[in-house]
Amino acid sequence: MALRPPSGRFRVVEEPYKINERITAKEVRLVGENIEAGVVDINTARAIAKTQNLDLVEIAPTAVPPVCKVVDYSKFKYEQKKKQKEIKAKAMKVVIKEIRFGPNTDDHDFDFKLKHAINFLKEGSKVKAYVHFVGRTIVFKERGVNLLNKFSEALTEYGKVEMEPKLEGKRMTIILAPLPPKK
Repeated sequence: MALRPPSGRFRVVEEPYKINERITAKEVRLVGENIEAGVVDINTARAIAKTQNLDLVEIAPTAVPPVCKVVDYSKFKYEQKKKQKEIKAKAMKVVIKEIRFGPNTDDHDFDFKLKHAINFLKEGSKVKAYVHFVGRTIVFKERGVNLLNKFSEALTEYGKVEMEPKLEGKRMTIILAPLPPKK
């Protein structure tokens, strides 16, 4: 029994693959377990799938001729979902941590923020350090450049500069990426 959403209409789920009678090609390249691979007529391919109580699934529609696999469709979809989850889990998630300075940042504050940046780079995060100019402090641009260069030099053994100091509006920004782990 299909559940009816509040709007009163049924939701149609679009299948990502064409199966069995939905395949429109005249000839297909047949693959699968316990099957002799090769180019066959679509009706022959459907018959082979039916004799094994399996489905004919079009897995490469853009190939000439399209590639179809004889497989249990629900099991095939489950395997595809599982592969997608694995790929997503293995993908590196880039985390950017921000550190803010003023153009008149004191040495103690600088050292304190430097320790934080070292920890961020060690854990594999990128560091975006910026000098925020408020009001008339914008006239001290060279202080911002010097501060960010000093910051990047202090972090050379933990990370590399990905973006040189750059002024954008009232912020001068630098981005540091962590060094790859030593083997």
